[in-house]
Amino acid sequence: MKRLLFYIGLIVPAGLALSGCATELTTSPDAQPPNVILVLTDDQGYGDLSCHGNPILKTPNMDRLYAQSVRLTDFHVDPCCSPTRAALLSGQYSDRTGVWHTILGRSIMRTGTPTLADLFGRAGYRTALFGKWHLGDNYPYRPQDRGFDEVLEFGAGAIGNMPDYWRNDYFDDTYHRNGKPESQQGYCNDIWFDEAIRFARDNRNRPFFCMVATNLPHYPFFAPQELIDRFKTVTDDQKLRAYYACLASIDDNLGKLMAALEQQGLARNTILIFMSDNGADPWVGPIRTDDNHFVTSGYNAGMRGGKISEYEGGHRVPCFVRWPAGGIAGGRDVDQLTAHFDWMPTLIEACGLDKPRKTPLDGRSLLPLLQGKATNWPDRTVFVHNQRVDFPVKGKNYQAMTGRWRMVNGAELYDIKADPGQKHDVAAAHPQVMKQLRTEYDRWWASLHPAHQQYTVIPVGDPDANPTRLTAHDWHGAPCWDQSHAKRGALRTGTWVIDVVRDGEYAVELRRFPPEADLPIQGGGEAGQKRAVSQAELKIGQLTTVKMLGESVTVVRFHVGLRKGVTCLSATFSDGGEINMGAFYVTLERTRDASQKDLERYRPSDPDKVVRPPKTE
Repeated sequence: MKRLLFYIGLIVPAGLALSGCATELTTSPDAQPPNVILVLTDDQGYGDLSCHGNPILKTPNMDRLYAQSVRLTDFHVDPCCSPTRAALLSGQYSDRTGVWHTILGRSIMRTGTPTLADLFGRAGYRTALFGKWHLGDNYPYRPQDRGFDEVLEFGAGAIGNMPDYWRNDYFDDTYHRNGKPESQQGYCNDIWFDEAIRFARDNRNRPFFCMVATNLPHYPFFAPQELIDRFKTVTDDQKLRAYYACLASIDDNLGKLMAALEQQGLARNTILIFMSDNGADPWVGPIRTDDNHFVTSGYNAGMRGGKISEYEGGHRVPCFVRWPAGGIAGGRDVDQLTAHFDWMPTLIEACGLDKPRKTPLDGRSLLPLLQGKATNWPDRTVFVHNQRVDFPVKGKNYQAMTGRWRMVNGAELYDIKADPGQKHDVAAAHPQVMKQLRTEYDRWWASLHPAHQQYTVIPVGDPDANPTRLTAHDWHGAPCWDQSHAKRGALRTGTWVIDVVRDGEYAVELRRFPPEADLPIQGGGEAGQKRAVSQAELKIGQLTTVKMLGESVTVVRFHVGLRKGVTCLSATFSDGGEINMGAFYVTLERTRDASQKDLERYRPSDPDKVVRPPKTE
């Protein structure tokens, strides 16, 4: 309970000095700004809860929160994870922040847009993120650079991705606490929730914002055996058992978190939000879909499409919110069209935060809906699309949504109230609706297009972050995001767009494996597939330099003079012929000022001429 100290001036008899008297007053918890805990799961579909009708899975704690919450039954996110996180944290369509993919440098949220954590921090809140970030692994894009006071995270989008600590496997891993590697004991999901419970306890006397972003139930479905064994009688499918076990871990830990809030007296004045980042995995997860996005097996709550689909099942997700002190409780449905970017304006209003001064928000506050006070809620059009390319393409995999209509790719139209499974295309019967939605889509696309033309550059040589490590996860080129690509020596290459912050001499290290692995570039045995590479080539701007490498070499080092400015970097290992393997890990460190002679050898390159594909007629 927060205590306020007031100094009350006393009226005293003549001749006595005026003194101050300290009086300690205790305030009601409900009088404090509300705490906020946002639980964001990864690839949990709308149908992956027993309260949503799943015939196999039991989720008692999610069901209990469902019963205590206001439920947003027509709530939408992006069809994949990084865009959802960018929109959620910025209050904008994700494209405006530079995020429309999960790799290729397009999962990095640009600076200049304040995040929810920034706004809470400015209002005196303590802020924390535990688990998945996936909006940039380099300064100044990391969560600790974007408003979070406390961070414990893994690299990129899944444990085992290129930026993650080498060979993490969900158990007793090494994660990064505020940017520094730290060994952990236990199962990853238990760690995220334990950290959140500890954070809430440590900050119970001041307002806090905590984001628990699980990596479950995202593939590869690693879970403790005792959780997997819960589902031995449910299915013979080992992968499905493990998937259900991941959801059981979320459910168990959600129950533990809710109990801790009750025990600490925080439950009543904490806004607890539970949601997922996109629809269910249709490839190796609980559902399967055909070429037309119809579900052929598994439970998807009657919806068409799964993760990355433009149809409903790709982006309509569970979303519950509970805040008893704010009149948000008791088990009630809100069926108006809502979306991820609505949470920023909603929390601004609920928590008394200052609005971003220079950033227009795409969302609207849902507080009147959540509190049952909305007497007039105008309809609107919301867009989702799945780009997953380096340069977005107009008309690709999108859905325009109103409260009643769903237009898909500008060609199909569904009355979602009468046809929630999107089985009956009624575009021909409603030409005016199609015309209006196409016009709105054109206007929306035009507003995003300027952001699509920019690169999110990675700074090198910055005094606040020197050295800088680049990974193949963020290069532009052949997709290469997972440590398995390094193990098998994937013959893929790419280009990073970097911003050399200061002129100087730079030490550049090229590796196939990260420094903590210390494995030979050629591979073999523990180091994965053997690649008979004999030379390393580094290209920065128009400067190219080559070195030969021996059989047991783990790193190749260069020293180059670089001028300040934006340019491109690529690095490869080759045999001088057919084998051409990217250096999946590159480190740059500014070591000293460079001579004028070294600087004169360097010329920058234009990213548009190196990275952007040529225009086709």
